[in-house]
Amino acid sequence: MRFPTYEQAEELKRIWTDRFVRIKPGYPHYERFLGKVGRVVTVNYGGKALVDFADGAWYDIPASEQYLEVVPEEEAKGHYDPTVNSAQRFPSRQV
Repeated sequence: MRFPTYEQAEELKRIWTDRFVRIKPGYPHYERFLGKVGRVVTVNYGGKALVDFADGAWYDIPASEQYLEVVPEEEAKGHYDPTVNSAQRFPSRQV
Protein backbone atom coordinates (compact mmCIF):
# COMPACT_ATOMS: atom_id res chain seq x y z
CA MET A 1 0.00 0.00 0.00
CA ARG A 2 1.45 3.33 -1.01
CA PHE A 3 1.32 6.35 1.27
CA PRO A 4 -2.05 8.13 0.76
CA THR A 5 -2.55 11.81 0.11
CA TYR A 6 -4.27 13.92 2.75
CA GLU A 7 -7.60 13.68 0.89
CA GLN A 8 -7.29 9.90 0.50
CA ALA A 9 -6.52 9.50 4.22
CA GLU A 10 -9.56 11.61 5.13
CA GLU A 11 -11.73 9.45 2.87
CA LEU A 12 -10.37 6.28 4.52
CA LYS A 13 -11.29 7.79 7.90
CA ARG A 14 -14.85 8.43 6.74
CA ILE A 15 -15.17 4.89 5.39
CA TRP A 16 -13.61 2.88 8.23
CA THR A 17 -13.91 4.79 11.54
CA ASP A 18 -16.21 3.12 14.10
CA ARG A 19 -16.81 0.06 11.90
CA PHE A 20 -16.55 -3.45 13.30
CA VAL A 21 -14.03 -5.51 11.33
CA ARG A 22 -12.38 -8.90 11.11
CA ILE A 23 -9.00 -9.73 9.55
CA LYS A 24 -9.20 -11.69 6.31
CA PRO A 25 -7.22 -14.96 6.27
CA GLY A 26 -4.01 -15.31 4.31
CA TYR A 27 -1.73 -12.90 6.17
CA PRO A 28 0.62 -14.79 8.52
CA HIS A 29 1.65 -11.62 10.39
CA TYR A 30 -2.02 -11.03 11.37
CA GLU A 31 -2.88 -14.65 12.28
CA ARG A 32 -3.23 -13.81 15.97
CA PHE A 33 -6.34 -11.77 15.11
CA LEU A 34 -8.14 -14.43 13.05
CA GLY A 35 -11.67 -14.98 14.29
CA LYS A 36 -11.62 -11.86 16.49
CA VAL A 37 -13.88 -8.88 15.93
CA GLY A 38 -12.40 -5.43 16.42
CA ARG A 39 -13.50 -1.82 16.08
CA VAL A 40 -11.67 0.72 13.94
CA VAL A 41 -10.87 3.64 16.23
CA THR A 42 -9.55 5.85 13.41
CA VAL A 43 -7.32 5.77 10.35
CA ASN A 44 -3.93 7.45 10.47
CA TYR A 45 -2.34 9.48 7.70
CA GLY A 46 -0.27 6.48 6.68
CA GLY A 47 -3.46 4.72 5.59
CA LYS A 48 -3.48 2.30 8.53
CA ALA A 49 -6.64 1.55 10.48
CA LEU A 50 -6.08 1.60 14.24
CA VAL A 51 -8.09 -1.45 15.29
CA ASP A 52 -9.09 -2.19 18.86
CA PHE A 53 -9.63 -5.91 19.52
CA ALA A 54 -10.74 -5.25 23.14
CA ASP A 55 -7.45 -6.45 24.56
CA GLY A 56 -6.12 -3.10 25.77
CA ALA A 57 -4.09 -2.23 22.66
CA TRP A 58 -4.67 -0.77 19.20
CA TYR A 59 -3.12 -2.35 16.14
CA ASP A 60 -2.35 -0.65 12.83
CA ILE A 61 -3.62 -2.68 9.90
CA PRO A 62 -3.92 -1.39 6.33
CA ALA A 63 -7.34 0.24 5.87
CA SER A 64 -8.30 -1.81 2.88
CA GLU A 65 -10.86 -4.46 1.95
CA GLN A 66 -7.87 -6.57 1.00
CA TYR A 67 -7.05 -6.97 4.73
CA LEU A 68 -10.29 -6.14 6.56
CA GLU A 69 -13.86 -7.31 6.22
CA VAL A 70 -16.73 -5.36 7.76
CA VAL A 71 -18.74 -7.23 10.38
CA PRO A 72 -22.40 -6.22 10.71
CA GLU A 73 -23.09 -4.50 14.04
CA GLU A 74 -25.66 -7.16 15.04
CA GLU A 75 -23.07 -9.92 14.60
CA ALA A 76 -20.34 -7.96 16.39
CA LYS A 77 -22.42 -7.47 19.56
CA GLY A 78 -21.69 -10.97 20.82
CA HIS A 79 -18.00 -10.86 19.88
CA TYR A 80 -16.82 -7.40 20.92
CA ASP A 81 -17.04 -5.94 24.43
CA PRO A 82 -16.26 -2.20 24.39
CA THR A 83 -15.91 -2.03 28.19
CA VAL A 84 -12.82 -4.27 28.23
CA ASN A 85 -10.39 -1.73 26.79
CA SER A 86 -9.30 1.88 26.98
CA ALA A 87 -10.78 2.89 23.61
CA GLN A 88 -14.12 4.01 25.04
CA ARG A 89 -15.49 7.47 24.35
CA PHE A 90 -15.80 7.93 28.14
CA PRO A 91 -13.92 5.18 30.02
CA SER A 92 -15.69 4.18 33.24
CA ARG A 93 -12.77 5.34 35.38
CA GLN A 94 -13.09 8.89 34.01
CA VAL A 95 -16.84 9.39 34.36
